[in-house]
Amino acid sequence: MSNNIAFVFPGQGSQHVGMLADLAADSSIIQQCFAEASEVLGYDLWDLCQNDPDSSLAKTEITQPALLTASVSLWRLWQDRSDIQPAMMAGHSLGEYSAMVCSGALGFSDAVKLVQSRGQYMQAAVPQGEGAMAVIIGLEDDAVVAVCDEAAQGQVVAAVNYNSPGQIAIAGNAEAIDRAMVIAKDKGAKRAMPLAVSVPSHCALMKPAAVQLAADLESIQINKPTITVVQNVTAEPCDNPDQIRENLIAQLYSPVRWSESVKLMAGKGINALVEAGPGKVLCGLAKRIDREIAAYPIAEADSFSGALHALSAE
Repeated sequence: MSNNIAFVFPGQGSQHVGMLADLAADSSIIQQCFAEASEVLGYDLWDLCQNDPDSSLAKTEITQPALLTASVSLWRLWQDRSDIQPAMMAGHSLGEYSAMVCSGALGFSDAVKLVQSRGQYMQAAVPQGEGAMAVIIGLEDDAVVAVCDEAAQGQVVAAVNYNSPGQIAIAGNAEAIDRAMVIAKDKGAKRAMPLAVSVPSHCALMKPAAVQLAADLESIQINKPTITVVQNVTAEPCDNPDQIRENLIAQLYSPVRWSESVKLMAGKGINALVEAGPGKVLCGLAKRIDREIAAYPIAEADSFSGALHALSAE
C-alpha cells in the first residue's frame, strides 16, 4: 500500500534524554536497533539516551549517531506496524543520513560509524567558541543574505538553513554572527537569537571536515535508493550513488534548502509528512511552508498510533 506521504527525518537539536522510552517499552524493535548501533560504537547508546549522567548526548559525535538510530528505529517500527509506504523521503541536515538508510541507499552500520566520524570532524574543524549559529526570524531570504554580506567584514557568516519562510539559520565565525544579529534587528527582524550549538554547520568553516568525510565516503557502499530521496544541497531527488556521495560531502558546507525541498515534494503530490525522529520540529516547519500539507510526529506511543490511524483512514 502506498500513500502520497513522505517520511522526513530531523537533525541535531531534536534529541532529548528519555526519547522513545514509551515506544521501546511496547516493542523490542526500538531497543534492537539501538543495540545494533551500540555494537558499532562500542558503548551502550540506549542507556546513554535514557539516562545521560554526564550530559554526553549534547556532544556532536554522540548526538549524530543517537538521532540517526532513533529515526531508523522509528522507521523499522512503522514498517512492522503498517503497510503504508512513503513515496518520498527527505532529512534535515543530519537527518539526510537517516533518509539514506531508510531508503536503502546506506547500510545502517556504515551510517552509524559515518555520522560518528562526521560529528568528530565537524567539532575539530572549528575551535570551541570560535564558531556560532543564530536564527533570524521575520526577514525574507534575500534580506538575510544581505545581512550576512554586511556582517562578514572578512570573516565567514552565511545563511545555512532555509527552514521555512521567515525563519533562517545563519552560521560562521562567532564575532560575525554577533554582528549579523545586530544588523538583522536593525533591518526589522522580529527576532535574532543565538543557537545552543557547538559547531557552525553548513558554512565554509566546515570545508576541512568535508575533506575528511569525503575519504570515509569513498570506502562506503552507496546504493540506488528504493524510495526517492530529496537531498539538502539541491532540493531535488537523486538516485545516482556517485551524485549522492558528492551531495553528502557538499552538504557539510552548503545550505540546507528545506523550504524548497518540502515545496518540491508538495508539487509532486505529497500531501502528508511523517516525522520519524524525536520531537516535532519538522512538523512545525511544514505548517509554515505549506498549510495544505498534514504533518504527523511519531516519536511517542500516542502520536505514533494517531498517525497510523489518520493515514490508514485516507
